Amino acid sequence: MDYQGILNIIEKQLKITPITGKVADYIPPLAKVNPTHLAMYLKCTSGDEFYFGDYQEKFSIQSISKVYTLALAKEIIGDQLWKRVGVEPSGNPFNSLTQLESEKGIPRNPFINAGSIVVADGLLSVLENPKKDLLNFVRKIASDNEIYYDEKVAASEKKHGYRNVALINYMKSLNNIENHPEDVLDFYYDQCSLSMNCQQLAKSFMLFANEGKRLGTNERVFNSQSIKRINAIMQTCGFYDEAGEFSYRVGLPGKSGVGGGIVALHPKHYTVAVWSPPLNKKGNSELGMKALEELTSLTGLSIF
Repeated sequence: MDYQGILNIIEKQLKITPITGKVADYIPPLAKVNPTHLAMYLKCTSGDEFYFGDYQEKFSIQSISKVYTLALAKEIIGDQLWKRVGVEPSGNPFNSLTQLESEKGIPRNPFINAGSIVVADGLLSVLENPKKDLLNFVRKIASDNEIYYDEKVAASEKKHGYRNVALINYMKSLNNIENHPEDVLDFYYDQCSLSMNCQQLAKSFMLFANEGKRLGTNERVFNSQSIKRINAIMQTCGFYDEAGEFSYRVGLPGKSGVGGGIVALHPKHYTVAVWSPPLNKKGNSELGMKALEELTSLTGLSIF
């Protein structure tokens, strides 16, 4: 497969595509990001790499980080986690209060805000140094020590995260939060502030494309059953209330973030990360969605 040739076609198409989306502005540092940034990076399980644009430019990965915390929690806590959070698509915005109330404080899945906050709470209960342990974990699976939290983004989220405060306090009132809400949110905001580029993201997701094994060494980090479950949740819940649209148009497991990034994977074939800050009305990268739709259309490869 001529992946570089295909990426070159996608780049040309994206550069002439009108942008109607808007950069996220409810987190002030994200509002300052240049909306013209555009990048795509694809890494094959063979080790080959293909890319264009600002693929080495770092950005706030936001909700993409929820895959990392879920993977870590699944490994440490195991199936007990599913007593506190579900695995069903939400069909509602990622920060919905209404749905949480109707379901008695049990978040629909681990990728909406309430669900990821529960996962963060679980990790806070079992990790000695949650922030350090999570950062080391991400660095390990990306094989890159130049990954950091963005302190300015984390501080801004803490300052403006009133809805998350409401979510966690409601779950605390229903006994689905074990630790102090402020401590949980402090960890959660750092998690979301992880700063990475498309190359680092694609490399870190290779575990999910390679049956839980590190590329090159075949060192097993996760068992294959955990990878199967996490990929399934990415497929059905990775794009909030646009998950069905992403499956329909792209046909790959993936996860988006309001920083404009999307990571997706084709099991046993490749991982791919795209970045374009302007978001559609559902909170997903407008050009990122188009890029991945073109990728699976031009290659003729998806999981379906």
